[in-house]
Amino acid sequence: MKAIPNNPWLELAARWFLALTFLYASYSKILNPGQFAKIIYGYGLFPGCIINLMAITIPWLEFVAALSLMAGIYPRSGALLINVMLVLYMIVLSINLIRGYQFDCGCFSPKSHNSSTSWLLIRDVFYLILGIFILRFKNFRKWCLCGFGRLSELIA
Repeated sequence: MKAIPNNPWLELAARWFLALTFLYASYSKILNPGQFAKIIYGYGLFPGCIINLMAITIPWLEFVAALSLMAGIYPRSGALLINVMLVLYMIVLSINLIRGYQFDCGCFSPKSHNSSTSWLLIRDVFYLILGIFILRFKNFRKWCLCGFGRLSELIA
């Protein structure tokens, strides 16, 4: 019997769970970049001159990384991008938790409810664990256009 960490079905479930989560998270932010910019401004951490660029770029990065995981096109790259974003999100959340700021995270909708920052951090750690699992997975990947996650192995 295969060990759980080497199970390709578990890797597929983790990939699709993260992909669907980040597709959903990116959707309303892509449609409402102005509202998302207000949320970024509310964090009180970024200079005003880059907030609009962040509000336009971040949702598209989430979208592309999620599509990469779902389609299995360079899934390690998609997982790496999601993990980097998650670490940055956790840093931003932690800074505002320490400062005692009340804010809307803007995670899934520019009009989302204010969740506990501690709960958001726990959720992001869970997502990060899934991302690390996908990144470190070494076996053949199910329903992946690249098998092991490298296009060269598909062509060869």
